[in-house]
Amino acid sequence: MKGTIPRTGDGQPDLNGVWMRPYTPDMTKGGANASPSTLNFTDWGKGKWDNYHAEDGYYAGACLPFGLVRSINAPHPMQVVQSKNFIAFLHEQNTWFTKVPTDGRPFPKDNEMDPTWFGTSRGHWEGDTLVVETTGFRDDVWLDVEGSPLTSSGKMTERWRRVKYGLMQIDITIEDPKAYTKPFTVRVNHQLMP
Repeated sequence: MKGTIPRTGDGQPDLNGVWMRPYTPDMTKGGANASPSTLNFTDWGKGKWDNYHAEDGYYAGACLPFGLVRSINAPHPMQVVQSKNFIAFLHEQNTWFTKVPTDGRPFPKDNEMDPTWFGTSRGHWEGDTLVVETTGFRDDVWLDVEGSPLTSSGKMTERWRRVKYGLMQIDITIEDPKAYTKPFTVRVNHQLMP
């Protein structure tokens, strides 16, 4: 699709719309042909990955939430609803809904944040890029179907850019010192579905 990037009344890129996501079964490279050896696991993280078996009671197979990262990378449409003070993401898979305040409010204190499958998010704009930071995950969340773990010490930073009318580019950075020795970033592209 061609056309200029639409903007909201306050000049921000307009991210509203239904977007089709690529299937990213392996977060190591953002694609299906990646190898888990490209992640720098801690000993704990490698043990968790080695002992992962999707067919043995994996929580998504038991109809429990996928978690935020898996929902972003599932091959199902996602609707973005943008307003001045928040961005909402409506995930078709199991109809998950994430509302991200962009009004400058701080994160809750650690002792006030209940760990969840989707964590707690806050967003802000850096020029034309929406930056969404999320913490407060449960200890039993997986990043992908290959078994890359995410723990309550993890932080995810997404950088959303509408690079052209029909293309959204998202860089996802994972920091989790319990599971990985250093942060890593994966890029996924979403196509607009009119």
